Amino acid sequence: MSTAAEPARPDLVRPELVCPAGTPAALKSAVEAGADCVYVGFRDETNARNFPGLNFSRKELDEGIAFAHAHGAKVLVAINTFPRAGQPELWHRAVDDAAAMGADALILADIGLVDYAARRHPQARLHLSVQAAASNPEAIRFYAERFGVQRVVLPRVLTVQEIAALNAKIRPVETEVFVFGGLCVMAEGRCALSSYATGQSPNVNGVCSPAAHVRYVEQAGGITSQLGGFTINRFGPGEPAGYPTLCKGRFVADGKASYLFEEPTSLNTLGMLPDLIRAGVTAFKIEGRQRGRAYVAAVVQAFRAGVDAVLAGRPVPDLDLDRITEGGRQTTGAYEKAWR
Repeated sequence: MSTAAEPARPDLVRPELVCPAGTPAALKSAVEAGADCVYVGFRDETNARNFPGLNFSRKELDEGIAFAHAHGAKVLVAINTFPRAGQPELWHRAVDDAAAMGADALILADIGLVDYAARRHPQARLHLSVQAAASNPEAIRFYAERFGVQRVVLPRVLTVQEIAALNAKIRPVETEVFVFGGLCVMAEGRCALSSYATGQSPNVNGVCSPAAHVRYVEQAGGITSQLGGFTINRFGPGEPAGYPTLCKGRFVADGKASYLFEEPTSLNTLGMLPDLIRAGVTAFKIEGRQRGRAYVAAVVQAFRAGVDAVLAGRPVPDLDLDRITEGGRQTTGAYEKAWR
């Protein structure tokens, strides 16, 4: 149950803490750790985390919404993949069912599905998924004016200054930004690397680097990780063997083996919360629906403490989250663009 305090500083707007839940157990952990909102998906390819053992049946989601509402939290349903051409029925059913269950918002990516939801369920609150890759005032205003979209989840490509300038131009449309978790080097909603290696699309099937295509091969010099038959990485004896995501693999270029696209590291903006709040961000999103309830509880508690400290005029607490970051490393990503 959220125990967040009201702002001690009237000049700051209290942002919502939007937290991941890949299972009913994780939903309860997130709510009990202080989440304002929990985002979830149905157990099918209508959401971008379509992995075995994750997500919600209709009955589980109905019960999860009731639990969250009883504890003062909201539930946002991610229907953030792209319907198959000429076969939108599965996605339409997801929109209809989520609206009927009383979901607090639908997170949508496909423009046709946004149009369907706006026409069929005009009372539903619509959020534009990061998969739609809307990051400029013109695109955001189009979705707001044409379909009534009330919030946009921004791609992880903007600096804090750029977010502040964007917010000033699109009000009253709200913005939601990622504050913790895995990063993606591709333009959101445009990834083709995993599709190339496995034949399954993150944007249609909802699976990036699906486990059925993953292999670990033990050799004399260590372990080789593979995805769809492609070698993604080689690990020496005693070196932790990471999950084979193609964009985070090591490749040989100019005779040197390195992380060519992106190193395995996690976004962590805990120390930047004051800047993001002053930039006018409405909601802070934690990534990780594929992670367990211990991860969810630890990250939500840390960011609940951080947001509450800023609003109370106190310094953000120095909390160590290394043990649950990817590769044990952290970055502030594009928010600072330190490489400029």
